[in-house]
Amino acid sequence: QVQLVESGGGSAQAGGSLRLSCEAPGLPFSIGLMSWFRQAPGKEREFVAGIIWNTGRTEYADSVKGRFTISRHSDKNEMSLQMNSLKPEDTADYYCAVELRLSITTRAHDYRYWGQGTQVTVSA
Repeated sequence: QVQLVESGGGSAQAGGSLRLSCEAPGLPFSIGLMSWFRQAPGKEREFVAGIIWNTGRTEYADSVKGRFTISRHSDKNEMSLQMNSLKPEDTADYYCAVELRLSITTRAHDYRYWGQGTQVTVSA
């Protein structure tokens, strides 16, 4: 059973910061890739950031570059997303996803394992 647990969502004002975490306890396989996606009401789920577990290589959506930072804590199977300079358009449900592959993909349908999501609301 693969379980991904997100935490850290909440509300912030524009320009503020939030930090999301995703834990993957007891995974029956070694993590290859771990990523964050988000989905705003009425919109498709979109890639935010991803990290290759063994190398630390990262990739970001253009909309969050320079504002968001993804990091991993290998000993705890935990990933974080530090979100700074938040904007109202960052408002969405944020999901973590994990795969065995060793290359970053930005396509949601390439991921089999997902968390339940955590809500982020940014007010103007």
